[in-house]
Amino acid sequence: MSKPLAFQIRVPGSTANLGPGFDSIGLAVGRYLRLEAVKAESWAFHYVNQPSFRPALESNLIYVTAKKIADEHGKTLPAYSVDVFNDIPLSRGLGSSGSAIIAGIELADVLLDLNLSPEDKSWIACQAEGHPDNVTASLYGGMVISTQSKTKVVSVRLPAPKFDLVTVIPNFELKTSEARKVLPEALPFKQAIEASSIGNVLVASLLSGDGVSAGKMMESDKFHQPYRAKLIPDMDEITHIARKNGAYGTFLSGAGPTVMSLVDRNKSTYLCDSLQKRFQDYECIILKPVNDGVQTHIVSAK
Repeated sequence: MSKPLAFQIRVPGSTANLGPGFDSIGLAVGRYLRLEAVKAESWAFHYVNQPSFRPALESNLIYVTAKKIADEHGKTLPAYSVDVFNDIPLSRGLGSSGSAIIAGIELADVLLDLNLSPEDKSWIACQAEGHPDNVTASLYGGMVISTQSKTKVVSVRLPAPKFDLVTVIPNFELKTSEARKVLPEALPFKQAIEASSIGNVLVASLLSGDGVSAGKMMESDKFHQPYRAKLIPDMDEITHIARKNGAYGTFLSGAGPTVMSLVDRNKSTYLCDSLQKRFQDYECIILKPVNDGVQTHIVSAK
């Protein structure tokens, strides 16, 4: 089959864990990684709105993911020049690496005519990322609950909850690998049961639209937030201001350092303004959960 002359890929960012859903719950949000690819003589990536971000081809996560898939199928990637438009902050807990992995999988699928199923893409992504929460949310859209073993990943896609996420993005990075170092190697059995039940109630609350219960569960996590909170100096104050201004609950987005608050849509603007006024060096925005996952559009077929 002839390769397209030009095509576009759009991948939503994501937030993960939502408190107690550690390495299991992902939610697609309305910030996007967008690729505009045109057939070329050699591979090149141009980060249009991130001109200072210039990873070498062999360390570009989008390309590396696509090439690995090509190698595993005994195929060669045809060359394209790719303009990348990315409004997902890097290393902030908003799924930047997960979205890049999904973009790379989609790139390989389009160019190599692999006809990968969503389940195929999910397994490839989870093997690359190491956990399913961010990648499955970017792949499927909506809220995705997943479990991953050594041989497979099982995901259930649910509609995005109808709340806003008031989001505080600090002006420093926190790599997931560093945030994992502060976690315990094990939890006592009774504590693990309690932590798991909190996650179950969180999911049920979000599905039923019960923001009050969902917020309480987000702040009751026992898997990771008690250990990672010390890496986010302002988390306690953000939580206090958010609660004072009507938020249901506040949680670390992924491994952090981004902090999110679950709030009714009619209160999100006021809360966002209040947090921005207090944390003027940070970016405070309102993110909306979205139901769309990765999308590919062929611009020119010949």
